[in-house]
Amino acid sequence: MARICYSYLEGPVGRLLLAGADDGLHLISFPSGHTARTPEADWVEDRGPFQEAERQLGAYFAGELREFRLPLILKGTAFQLAVWERLREIPYGETITYGELARRIGNPKASRAVGLANGANPLPIVVPCHRVIGSNGKLTGFGGGLPVKEKLLAIERPAQALPFD
Repeated sequence: MARICYSYLEGPVGRLLLAGADDGLHLISFPSGHTARTPEADWVEDRGPFQEAERQLGAYFAGELREFRLPLILKGTAFQLAVWERLREIPYGETITYGELARRIGNPKASRAVGLANGANPLPIVVPCHRVIGSNGKLTGFGGGLPVKEKLLAIERPAQALPFD
């Protein structure tokens, strides 16, 4: 089994835990919220495998990157993998509802299951689960907490056009 390394990255949404190996990024965890994780006892602290991930995340937070190009290791059920694949198809700066995401995976009655799969996403930000909102247009459920979801969506909002004088 590959050695799992981890590192921390400071960003506008707090101190992110990155974990992975030479094969790719396995985990991004927020510092708080119901999905917050800490390094496992057998993980090794090593920033080496995360240089490109840190560069791309930094560019994303600066509003300079719209699409991540990183090797990702996603492990989950077939349903979760289908949801996470569709999440990656939501364009930067756009949002869809859980119901729409369920329709896109071919199971329009599965919006609750889609929500659970969204919540189990091990690579938030890169697999943009923050782009999924409630059917009423409100922000709902997010592993890092709703203030973090709001910050991520604010990063992606196009600059408001300024009126001419």
